[in-house]
Amino acid sequence: MATSTDLCYTPATELGSLIRAKQVSPVEVTTAALARVERLNPTLNAFLTVTADHAMDLARAAEARARRGELKGPLDGIPYSIKDLEATAGIRTTMGSKFFEQNVPDQDGVAAGRLRASGGILLGKTNTSHFGYKDMCDNLLGAPCANPWNVKRTSGASSGGAGAAVAAGLGPLAHGSDGSGSIRIPSALCGIFGLKPSLGRIPAWPSADLWNARSHNGPMARTVRDAALMLSVMAGPDSRDPLSIDAPPADYLAACEGDLRGLRVGWSRDLGFASVDGEVGDIAERAARRFAELGCKVDEARIDWGNPFDFHRIIYSVNVAARHYERALARPDWFEDTFLRMILDGAQVSAIQFQQANLARTTFAEKVRGTFEAFDLLLTPQMPVAAWPSDPGPFEGLADLGGKPAHSIFERVPFMYPFNLTGQPAANVPCGFTKERLPVGLQIVARWHCETDVFRAAACFEALQPWAQHRPPLD
Repeated sequence: MATSTDLCYTPATELGSLIRAKQVSPVEVTTAALARVERLNPTLNAFLTVTADHAMDLARAAEARARRGELKGPLDGIPYSIKDLEATAGIRTTMGSKFFEQNVPDQDGVAAGRLRASGGILLGKTNTSHFGYKDMCDNLLGAPCANPWNVKRTSGASSGGAGAAVAAGLGPLAHGSDGSGSIRIPSALCGIFGLKPSLGRIPAWPSADLWNARSHNGPMARTVRDAALMLSVMAGPDSRDPLSIDAPPADYLAACEGDLRGLRVGWSRDLGFASVDGEVGDIAERAARRFAELGCKVDEARIDWGNPFDFHRIIYSVNVAARHYERALARPDWFEDTFLRMILDGAQVSAIQFQQANLARTTFAEKVRGTFEAFDLLLTPQMPVAAWPSDPGPFEGLADLGGKPAHSIFERVPFMYPFNLTGQPAANVPCGFTKERLPVGLQIVARWHCETDVFRAAACFEALQPWAQHRPPLD
């Protein structure tokens, strides 16, 4: 007989089948998930707000629909969480910030609204870094989010609460967002699947800057098909986001079927500029080479894109400074030192320098597009390192990475932000563990708007080298 822990680790696709067959009820599933949240969240700090009473109300309504055979769709009755950067009507949305500690929006963001309409069960709002500015999941509201595989290590960020929650069995599905890797970072460090879809696949509204978007909403889950199910609910155009893709969602579950025979796959250990821990790089490369077993032609990708570090840092820091400069002047004590430094750096960039950085982004995107004329997919390590200490000291960084200092946020995510700059879909698939039993991820990148290729590749790799059976040492 399945335990409540087993139920908490049951994929959403299976839960949906069980609910439709009336073999398990949404109330039973939600009760088990909330009990696990209550037990583990004090240790993990994966949730900033737990909506237990609201979740049970939703579960009872879903159970009534299930009895009548009137389920709204594939997510009806299934628990999920929303990152605390996404507005949720009537539910506290903090942005990980003292400025919004008691903020309660009066309307949903697009992603939250679509998940609400699906009949899914919202368990709460997951932890995030302050306005999502960095790759670790801590803020001034409380304790940092811990990694379920080692609670002294970071879960990554800014969707770190989502990554920790899914890995720990605190709901099978989580919403995340990714402006420079924030879905893929915690997915890699916590050992789950996470997809950054194409820019605009899931509309980003409300947004303070609709026209210079670089952030992508996306699904995080333990299995590829669970993420496909979630994306099918969140994707699709919305006129409030002028950059949203004006096309209906594909059948992402169907995209998980089929094989990869004949696909041209490129592997790059460093994208021509990145430093990678040797053990992590070796684990990712062994995984990439296994795509030959799936019928792919795997070749070394000769990449000469140049290093986007400098111009990306300008674009990122100027956007951060423009949004938060006045707040930083008013209440510097409500900002971390690293956040203040980023704002001040951005404030010193001239208009000419900023526009030159945007022009460099276009040049870079053209070079990337050229690579994808030769390859259907590009594989890279997802992170250059496994999870580092959640309290690493004054630099908030690593002492060394491949013989180089890695104190800058962007030096820790060299495989992430290039594909925010281009807007291409990219996903993390778990591909092994270090000697310390910390997860390692492999990144799968496809051409513009080709999420279906990512899902098919990820599902084939998942069948070849499964990962969802591994559970963190929490029980």
